[in-house]
Amino acid sequence: MSCEAFKERRNSASQVPAFGNVVSVLSIDGGGIRGIIPGVILAFLESEIQKLDDNKDARIADYFDVIAGTSTGGLVTAMLTAPNKDKRPMFSAKDIKQFYLDHCPKIFPQECYAARVIKALWGPRYDGKHLRKIVKKKLEKIHLSQTLTNVVIPTFDVKKLQPTIFSSYRVKDNPSYDAPLSDICIGTSAAPTFLPAHYFKTCDSSKKEREFNLIDGGVAANNPTSLAITILMNEMNKGNADFSPMLPKEYRRLHVLSLGTGSMKNEEKYSAEEAANWGILGWLTSGGSAPLLNVFTQASDDMVDFHTCMVFEAFGYGDNYLRIQDDSLSHELSSLDIATEKNLDALVQIGESLLKKQVTRVNLETGVCEPCGKGTNEDALIRLAKTLHGEKQRKHSQAFDRLVADQLDDSLTDEASSLDVATEKNLDALIKIGESLLKKEVTRVNLETGVCEPCGKGTNEEALIRLAKKLHEEKKRKLKT
Repeated sequence: MSCEAFKERRNSASQVPAFGNVVSVLSIDGGGIRGIIPGVILAFLESEIQKLDDNKDARIADYFDVIAGTSTGGLVTAMLTAPNKDKRPMFSAKDIKQFYLDHCPKIFPQECYAARVIKALWGPRYDGKHLRKIVKKKLEKIHLSQTLTNVVIPTFDVKKLQPTIFSSYRVKDNPSYDAPLSDICIGTSAAPTFLPAHYFKTCDSSKKEREFNLIDGGVAANNPTSLAITILMNEMNKGNADFSPMLPKEYRRLHVLSLGTGSMKNEEKYSAEEAANWGILGWLTSGGSAPLLNVFTQASDDMVDFHTCMVFEAFGYGDNYLRIQDDSLSHELSSLDIATEKNLDALVQIGESLLKKQVTRVNLETGVCEPCGKGTNEDALIRLAKTLHGEKQRKHSQAFDRLVADQLDDSLTDEASSLDVATEKNLDALIKIGESLLKKEVTRVNLETGVCEPCGKGTNEEALIRLAKKLHEEKKRKLKT
């Protein structure tokens, strides 16, 4: 087996959940410019992982088995998992904040309130040209099948009037879903009244075309946590070898981080008296926002959080589910599109302050999120980083053991690798292999590539001579005592 082939097999194998004890899921809500909030939180988590790994090149995609994202969360998912020319993540988590600061003002150019309302009556508020341009430029020709870990990105097809879920698992069975990541991101971000719907086509291996007419995935699953878990459970039910010998509903092995993008839920902005007088225009523009979208997305987010929390609690593994969300945003901060410098900077500060807030858990009686005595979100993320780091080491070790066996099999002849071909020729060949090993350089496994590399410690023969001296000295010391 060649070095490059070995690297490729090892890197893909070490991501397989079956090699470890934990299946890790990251979920990122939709929310327009508010995607900057989970970006700040992920930058902290990635920095903690890098400290534990003693490796500034460690990335979020290296540590999560599945990353799910809707709308702006789908864009973040693509940024974290799209490969560069070296087959490493194109963006680090800390790059997300700057991406939003640089491009949100161009995606959502600010106009006076009256101009926005008039535009909303005749078409989307924004033409989406800059979003399409920058996403196409950054993601180039990368397809869904090329992501560095499994992803789940929901959209909604307005022609079929049904959700369309792009996932790494579906692509294996249905190549027509292997769309360019750029098209998926543009589709899942096409919020009604804000950005235009997105149309594109794909072809499968038989040249059969499939068309997609997509709008924002938030109309189906603004919080994609339950969707990601459901897809995982389906793969287990189907007998996917990646999860063997895991069983469905084995929630003790699931570790889920769900990141919200904030809401103005606690502001109690709307009242029945006010909403009773709204027509189409009122539901789409009242209070300088879009109440209809706010209601749908908030209802979806809360129902998913409530259900996921309830399931984990029911199985006795409530600590395996961490939801980080801020429901106290003001009107402007809760918008999808007020991309002023002041507003974006304030969203960054909200993300940073969220780290210092107490971990909350939804009260299954009242539906209100309350502190649960688990410290701050920062504390919880540090604990999660340790879990992910330990799990990564475990997966690397088990995957490496298997792949080393494969490599040894490939380096020997069929006869020499056997257990029982005891011919004189074969036995002599094995002796020569042992003798040649003594003259080879001492190697050490590179934890990033899984390949054994010379480490500057001389030959194996020299290392054994040094070891013999140490053993001899230790034996003399024991005899004296």
